[in-house]
This record gives sequence, C-alpha cells and structure tokens, in this order.
Amino acid sequence: MSKSKENWVLASGDSISLKDIDPQDTGKYKNREDTQAEREQLSAIFEDLQPKLFASKKKSILFVFQGMDCSGKDGVINKVFSICNPAGIDVYSFKAPTPDELNHDYLWRAHQHVPGYGYLAAFNRSYYEDVLITRVHGQVSDKKAKQRFKQINQFEKMLEQNNVRVVKIFLHISKQFQLEKLIDRIEKPHKNWKFDESDLHERQYWEKYQECYEDVFKHCATEKNPWHIVPADHRWYRDLAVLQIVVNTLEELDLSNPSPIPALKEHLSDMYAELEKIKKNNE
Repeated sequence: MSKSKENWVLASGDSISLKDIDPQDTGKYKNREDTQAEREQLSAIFEDLQPKLFASKKKSILFVFQGMDCSGKDGVINKVFSICNPAGIDVYSFKAPTPDELNHDYLWRAHQHVPGYGYLAAFNRSYYEDVLITRVHGQVSDKKAKQRFKQINQFEKMLEQNNVRVVKIFLHISKQFQLEKLIDRIEKPHKNWKFDESDLHERQYWEKYQECYEDVFKHCATEKNPWHIVPADHRWYRDLAVLQIVVNTLEELDLSNPSPIPALKEHLSDMYAELEKIKKNNE
C-alpha cells in the first residue's frame, strides 16, 4: 500500500483495515484556503486535457465512485466534473436493479454505460454493489462473491485492453460523520428530500460493510486498476484529492491534439469569399 499525492493507493495484493486510515486526514493541508492555488492549477490542466481526450476519440476513462451513504459521491462528481465540458462526460447512478436488469448478468447494466472513446464517465456506485450490498444482506454467498471478484477483474482488464481506463475511488467517511449528515438532512427542511429511511437501516451493518469493502480492495485492486482511498470527512479535501486523481489519470494518457488536416485548407478561399460578401451586406 502506498500514498500518492496524499491519497492511499491500493495495488495488487494490498490488504488494509479501514480503521487504520483516518477519514479526517487532510494530508499537508490545514484548510480549504491552503488548497486554492493547487485547485486552480489542476482545474486549468483538466480544462486543457479534456478536449484533447474528446477530440482524439481513441481512449476513454471510467471513474467508479464507491462509499458509504453520505460519503459525498454526488457532491464530488458535481464539484470536480463541473470543470469540464458537459458534452464530454456522462454520469450514471446505480440504483436497485430494474426487472429488465435482473433478467441479465449483473455486469450487463454497467457495460451499457461504459464511456465511448473520447468520453469521461462517472459511476455513482457501480457493479461493485453486486459484491457489497448483496453480500452484506446474504443475497450472494462468500463463495459467489469471490467468484465475482475474478469476473470483475476480468471485466476491468478487458476494458483496459480496449483503451478504457478504469479509475476506482472509495470515499472514506467515519460513522460519526455519516450520522451528523443524516441529522442535518432532517433538521434542515430544504434537505429533507435527501433523507432516506433505508440509510438508518443500513447503518446497522456498518462493520459488515467495512469488512466487505476491505475484501473488495484486497481482491480487486490490480497494478493497472488500483483502488484510491480518499479520506472524505472534510469535503474540501475530498474534492481536491479526487481532482488530483482525475488530472493524474489524464496526464498518464499522454494526450495531444489530433494531427492537422491539410486538405481542409481547400475550403478557405470559398469561405473567405462568402465572409467578404456578408460583411459588405452588413455595411
């Protein structure tokens, strides 16, 4: 297990206990103001690289976000990816499977939303729910879950071999932080719509979820597709850490603008002539 730019990175064979990672960790930063210069720099790089990815139409990136309820998956996707051109990103939230989805293998619904070449995609929850909530509630056995670990690794390897980078991010919060957020959703009327009774029910399984996540990290972290563990009790740090991961990933793709197309210049003389006519008519 290693740390890269303040983020825990779990590669092949790494084992962790989430209790050993402080959800309130903010690395070298003391507060939001400490991050401003770096956020501005990273945002500028993001704005420069995303159009190159879109124009090349050769590669794509899938960002998988997992975390306990209230970990801020929606929030960080909104904060970080609002920087880029919305035409080049798709966001998909995985809810309870529909009857049609249940009539297929568990990876079917995810594969439909894998980004096309040139695009970014962000999954709010993902196919990992099929080895998390299903396992916590006994819908799949431990044996079945371990079988699915192998299938998921093969799925991600296939995507990687076909120029789809898979970046997996776990937003790590404390049990206290989650409870405070749930209370906030009840106390503030304008946030009532965010509250779901099932969130209280799922809190009863907190320790089991932690164990299942640790098993996912152990079996589904590879050298090509590691897991990034982001301490997320402080939203400002969470946003910076995810932005770092996004920009690092784009830089690793070694993107550049597509080659010029000299033949296009053949159109210029007619276009300039038409432009001159328009200008004269407007005088």
